[in-house]
Amino acid sequence: MGRVTGRSAQRRAVARRSALAVVGLAVSVGLLALGAWALRPGGVAGQGVRPPEGRPHPGKGVYDRDCAVCHGPGGQADGPAAAGLPIKPPPLTDGRLLNGLTDDFLYQVVRDGAGSVGLAPQMPGFGRQLTEKEIQDVVAYVRTLAQPPYRPRSGAPVTYQAPPPVQPIEFSHAVHAGSYAIDCQYCHADARRGVYAGLPSVQRCMGCHKLVAAQGNPEVQKLTEAWNTKQPIPWVRIHKVPGFVEFPHKRHIEVGLACQTCHGPVETMQRVAQVAPLTMGWCISCHAERKGPLECVTCHH
Repeated sequence: MGRVTGRSAQRRAVARRSALAVVGLAVSVGLLALGAWALRPGGVAGQGVRPPEGRPHPGKGVYDRDCAVCHGPGGQADGPAAAGLPIKPPPLTDGRLLNGLTDDFLYQVVRDGAGSVGLAPQMPGFGRQLTEKEIQDVVAYVRTLAQPPYRPRSGAPVTYQAPPPVQPIEFSHAVHAGSYAIDCQYCHADARRGVYAGLPSVQRCMGCHKLVAAQGNPEVQKLTEAWNTKQPIPWVRIHKVPGFVEFPHKRHIEVGLACQTCHGPVETMQRVAQVAPLTMGWCISCHAERKGPLECVTCHH
């Protein structure tokens, strides 16, 4: 009887050790899988988190080879070639500027050059010499340099009602409203006091650009030419409701409705396009949800 009991105890001990070994193996495999996921461009490392200690970031080699000459080895805009540029590169360590820009925006800058988004064309495009993965990796690496750390935006992708039109000046909302966080009503000052949101005057734009990027940016030079010749900028209209509809911006702002409710996340858009249908049914649904007025004369009078 004692011998049987002893054998049973041994079998239980062996089974216990086997179970622990299986659990340990599963945990190890899980950690390895998590690490591999984190290092892919769309994983955690692609959101600005550094890879495990001792393992170089996959985008660092590309950055050191192609970017550090201007942006500096640590992203401080102190590379040897930066001193001779008419417009100094922004510090990639400043999360207040960098974190407002989307990955798609940074990808476009690296692939097509800074001029493609209305910035100074002194930074060329690297789309011919870098693969898609290399560009994704270097964007992910740049995210790790910024403080405060980057936190990706949440929300569904934006769907345009129509392609964004080409404007006479490549004005980037992603830079002005996203990176520099300029309030919508600073430029569209009529929105809080009238029916129309209005457009910024050339004078208002020049209030900044007499100093900011005054030399070295062809898009700013277009603005300067309009200022010198006293000509308005012929912006292409994007949002329009029928003439028999009364839509006062003032009333909507007074009740605290964010501009993005109708215009979408303009702070992420390089070129702004219409994202909401702006139909009667769409407006009525919004009023019903927010307990707004539903009488016909609210909009038709």
